[in-house]
Amino acid sequence: MAAPWQQQVEEVEEPLRRFAFDAAIIFSDILVVPQAMGMDVQMVPGKGPTFPEPLKEPEDLQRLQTKVDVGKELGYVFKAITLTRHKIEGKVPLIGFTGAPWTLMSYMIEGGGSNTHSKAKRWLYRHPESSHMLLRMLTDVIVEYLLGQVAAGAQALQVFESHAGILGPVEFKEFSLPYLRDIAHRVKDKLKEAGQDVPMIVFAKDAHYGVEDLSQSNYEVVGLDWTIDPRSARERTGGKVSLQGNMDPCALYAPKEQISDIVKRMLEGFGTRGYIANLGHGLYPDMDPENVGAFVEAVHQHSKQMIKQM
Repeated sequence: MAAPWQQQVEEVEEPLRRFAFDAAIIFSDILVVPQAMGMDVQMVPGKGPTFPEPLKEPEDLQRLQTKVDVGKELGYVFKAITLTRHKIEGKVPLIGFTGAPWTLMSYMIEGGGSNTHSKAKRWLYRHPESSHMLLRMLTDVIVEYLLGQVAAGAQALQVFESHAGILGPVEFKEFSLPYLRDIAHRVKDKLKEAGQDVPMIVFAKDAHYGVEDLSQSNYEVVGLDWTIDPRSARERTGGKVSLQGNMDPCALYAPKEQISDIVKRMLEGFGTRGYIANLGHGLYPDMDPENVGAFVEAVHQHSKQMIKQM
């Protein structure tokens, strides 16, 4: 049986062999961070990653490790990054990855996935100080985790706030945005001390109200989900950052010819200035790989046409 980090390498290599992607990402499960802090995470068939003993009250924070040896606890991710860099032989850049503090906090309290995230949001309203304490603890580990990924060979970094849309604008600015900013500033400051400069991407799903703030948070790229109009995002970010996204993943269920048309409209919306073509979220397990290929082919085809027309 392959070690976890060996499996990660295989999962990165296969798409690169099959599709003409411009980059690769180590998409490690985001829950490795709370696992490194001492929480038990189990993969339950039909349910996904689950915490058998989630955090219920502020007193439960005492169960968490405040000083995490990231190299020891998450070294298998670093091994995967290093080996993958060697395997892809410089063909494409390799992106490191982490879940963001609020998203991880939600999982740790809910015990797994949730439609309402009511248990986690209960903490925000009833235990704001303890919520900030947990978010700071997660931020500290995430910063070291990202720095370790760069040391292992990651050439860019992505911070994934997939539960941002569960928060309203006020809560987002209090419990998500400050920690996203802190991660970017601390990682970049540490890298600068070492003479390094690694671009960072922030993706806050469903946080359409936060596009302006995210564009001023020390990230080079802001990822957009499919609910945000590209032209509007350009205006709201004022050219401060590059944009990434944002085709609806479910568009990959469409016939190949229709996928090409959808991609063309998306590219025209973003234009040619500072843009990474991508989906507005992840793939679903039942999607046809041939349609993924049609998406990639359409991006290359229409991008070339747009450049010729400039």
